[in-house]
Amino acid sequence: MARPTLLQATLIAAVALAAAAAAARAEGLLPPSAERGAELWAKCRACHTIEKGGRNIVGPNLHGVFGRRAGTAPAYNYSPAMRAANLVWTDETLDKYLAETVDFLPGTKMYGGLAIKQDRLDLIAWLKAAARD
Repeated sequence: MARPTLLQATLIAAVALAAAAAAARAEGLLPPSAERGAELWAKCRACHTIEKGGRNIVGPNLHGVFGRRAGTAPAYNYSPAMRAANLVWTDETLDKYLAETVDFLPGTKMYGGLAIKQDRLDLIAWLKAAARD
């Protein structure tokens, strides 16, 4: 049997490394990255602000959101579903809401969300730091 050329060996190693990385990612999640969460926030800021005293846009200002009862940010016109929701925003509730927005809270005004768990964890890590008083 002939020995693989350097190019073939490099390609085999690259494929093996990529497969190993994919398998590791499939088995578990990486620690949340607030830096990556800041990049994901770029999509959210089309509808939300985060600065203390920031204005509401399509969605409410998210400053101080953690620990706040859902549907209570000042001067925002929430959907009846959000006003009636009996939940407080925590890592867990925000993760569930972002995962399946409409299923988690039927009647909400927000659409979309983030299907990928790692994206949600990263965004939540960034929000916790950026939305703090």
